[in-house]
Amino acid sequence: MSDFAQSVKQQADIVRVIGEYITLKKSGAQNYSGLCPFHGEKTPSFSVHVTRQFYHCFGCGVSGDVFKFVQEIDKVSFPEAVKIVAQKCGIALPKREFSSPEEAAESRLRGRLLELYEQATLFFEEQLKSPEGARAREYLTGRGLKPETLAKFRIGYAPEGFGGLRDRLNGAAPPDVLRASGLFGFKAQEDGGAGRMYDYFRKRITFPIANEGGRVIAFTARALDSDDKGGPKYLNSPETPLYSKGQVLFNLDKARQAIRQQNFALLVEGQMDCISVFAAGVAPVLATSGTAFTEQQARLLRRYTTRVVVNFDPDTAGANAAEKSIALLTEEGFEVRVVTLEGGLDPDRFVRERGIQAYAEALKSAVRHSDYLIERARKLFPVRTAQGKVEAVNFLLPHIQRMPDVIAKVEFAKDIGDKLAIDAALLRERLKQAAAKRPGQVAAMGISNLSECERVLVRALAGPLGSETFRRVFQAMEAQPEHFEGLGILTALQELAGRAIADPLEVLQPSARTMVAQLLMRESEPVNGHELESTLVTLERHFLEHRQRRLRGAIAEAERRGDLPGVTARMTERMELDRRLRDLDQRMRELIGQHG
Repeated sequence: MSDFAQSVKQQADIVRVIGEYITLKKSGAQNYSGLCPFHGEKTPSFSVHVTRQFYHCFGCGVSGDVFKFVQEIDKVSFPEAVKIVAQKCGIALPKREFSSPEEAAESRLRGRLLELYEQATLFFEEQLKSPEGARAREYLTGRGLKPETLAKFRIGYAPEGFGGLRDRLNGAAPPDVLRASGLFGFKAQEDGGAGRMYDYFRKRITFPIANEGGRVIAFTARALDSDDKGGPKYLNSPETPLYSKGQVLFNLDKARQAIRQQNFALLVEGQMDCISVFAAGVAPVLATSGTAFTEQQARLLRRYTTRVVVNFDPDTAGANAAEKSIALLTEEGFEVRVVTLEGGLDPDRFVRERGIQAYAEALKSAVRHSDYLIERARKLFPVRTAQGKVEAVNFLLPHIQRMPDVIAKVEFAKDIGDKLAIDAALLRERLKQAAAKRPGQVAAMGISNLSECERVLVRALAGPLGSETFRRVFQAMEAQPEHFEGLGILTALQELAGRAIADPLEVLQPSARTMVAQLLMRESEPVNGHELESTLVTLERHFLEHRQRRLRGAIAEAERRGDLPGVTARMTERMELDRRLRDLDQRMRELIGQHG
C-alpha cells in the first residue's frame, strides 16, 4: 500500500464512509451493524469494527477495509477507491508518482500495449469487411451472428499473410514493446539475432478479450481451416503484462451490470456460447474460454455475485471441466446450480435451434450442484453393486468436503444416501474417516478449535508485521500445521509475504475468513509487541519440546541397534535443544519481568 493510501486509511472513518451507503446502528462497544449490501437479507449480519477499521458479513463472508468496501460497492479499482475515500474525507490528491523506475516503466509498457491492442482490434475489424474476409463473414452469418453483434463484440478477421498486422503497426512502438505484446512471433536467425517478426494470428476469426473496463487485452482466434496446416481450432494470446488467461472472464465488461442487478452469473465454456446467449437476451453470461474455473476468476466474480449457474458443453471434456469448476466455486462459498440441455446441445446451438425462450426455461430448471453430481455418479458407476456404491461415494466425497457450510454437507450426504440407496450410518463413517485424514478440512472450523496462543497468531495477521516478526510468526504456524493448514492460513501467509495487501483476510478460504473475522470482532485491541513475543516464545518452546520427545525415542532406537555414531549425533542434537530451551526460559522470565 502506498504512503498516500496508508495516510488516507488512517484518517478515514470507515463507519462514516460505509454509513453513506447503508444504514448502520451501534452494536456493542466497538461494532456497528446493518443489512449487507452484497447479498439480500432481512436480519443484519454485516458488522463494522470501529477500532480495527474493517467490516465483515457473517452471512455471505465478505470482509475488508474501507478501500475494499468502496471497490466492491462502486466496482472500481484500488487506486480509484483510494481517490474516492480521499475525496469523501476532504484529503487533497497527490500527483501521480511511482515507487521505482521499474514501476514507472511497467506502467508505460502497459499503456503502450493497450494502444497496440486497440489498433490491432481496428485492423482485424477492417479485414473482416474486406474481400479476403468474405469466408469469415459467411461462417459468422451461418452461426447466426448479426452485424450489430459483430460490432458489439468487435469480432474481426486476421488475414492469411504473415505481415498484415506487422506492416500496420510498423513504427507504432519500439521493437521490445512489439515483442512483449504477444501479437507477433519471431523466426530465429542462424547468427542468433532477434529474428524476423511475423503475425501470430493468421487466417483466423478474432474474438477480442477485454478487461473489466472494456479495454482489449488479448484475443482468441478461431481457424477457418480444419486441416493440420490450420493449426489448433482455437488459438489464444500468450501471457503478457496485460493478460493472464486464468485471471480473466470473457464478457465481464458487458455482463457485470446485469450480474449485479439479477444477482447471478451464467457460466459457459466458449466465446461463441457466450456471444450467442448474450445476443439472444441473456445478459449476465460469462465464458471461461474453455478452461476450468480458477481461484483468481472466482475472486473476480465474487465482487458481483455469489450465485452461479453452470452450463458447460455436455461432452466428456465439458463434464470434467464442470466438475472442477463446481468444486472450486463451492469451496469459495458460491451457490452453484447446473443446467444440462436436452439433446446434448451446447448453449450456442441450443439457442439457434430451439430459441431463447426454450433456453430461458432450461435455466429456470437448473438443479442444485449436489443433485447434478449425484446423477453424474449414478451414470459413471454401477451403483446397483456394492463396489459401484463405494466408487460413487469416493467420487462424491471430495465435493462434500469442499462445502464450507456444515448444514449443507449434512443435507448433501443425506441426499446421497437416499438416491443411491447407501446406508446413512456407513456414509457418516466414511465422512469421519475422511475428516481424520484431512484435519481441518471437514472438521468444523471455529474459534473454540484454537488455543490462546494460536488466537494471538491469527489476530497478528490483521496488523502490520516487520519482516523478522513475520518470519517468526510463519515459522510458529508452520510448526503446528494440524490447525493452520486446514484453515488456509499458512497459504495466506505465503501469499502475503513481501506483498502490500489492503485486506489480509482476502487470501483466506471462506470458512477461515469467517473464523478470523469472528475472532477479530471479539478483540477490541490489536496484538501488542509484548503479547506477540510471549506467544512466539511459548510456541517455540512447545515445538522444541516436541522435537526433544522424538529425539529421545531416536536415541533409544539407536542404542538398541548398537549404532554408536548415531547415538553420538543424536546426543549432540539433544544438548543443543536443551541449550535452546534454557535460552527460551530465560527470555520468558525477562518478558515477565518487563511486563510486571
